Amino acid sequence: MNLSILTTGGTIDKTYNEFDGSLSNSRSILETILGSLRLPDLFIRHQAVMSKDSLEMTVEDREVILQAVRTALPTSDAVVIVHGTDTLSVTGDFLEEHLQDLDRPVVMTGAMRPYEFRDTDALQNVTEALLAARLLPAGVYVAMHNRVLQFPGVYKDRRALTFRPGSEQG
Repeated sequence: MNLSILTTGGTIDKTYNEFDGSLSNSRSILETILGSLRLPDLFIRHQAVMSKDSLEMTVEDREVILQAVRTALPTSDAVVIVHGTDTLSVTGDFLEEHLQDLDRPVVMTGAMRPYEFRDTDALQNVTEALLAARLLPAGVYVAMHNRVLQFPGVYKDRRALTFRPGSEQG
């Protein structure tokens, strides 16, 4: 399987600066995660699209992500996007709206806690996204916390710290 993984930053990539106590997006941790997994017959092309907290993303950033997906699709069986969870739903809806003739899966994932934290969900979520990319039909999805949800109509449940189908208002 040929897979493109696009990284955009977000909590999953946040690293701790022990000098000032801050968390920031400075580099992608994807290679570290992938290096810990057994991935036979999976050929990965990783593209670091940006390194931003998703709360700082603009419409222009989402257009850059859309273009990166469009560029990756012709040479990939699927695309995985590692994205911050705060606005993952906004980007997912944006991609679903603009990728009308999609003929393969685009799977988004991220983490509620940085990969560097002991109680991270990053490894689980990336692993689930990789499997989902192999199994799902065409569409835009989020794979996290033992669930796969299809866009549109996915929201971040901030109390439960996961994603749910529907809208935030109910």
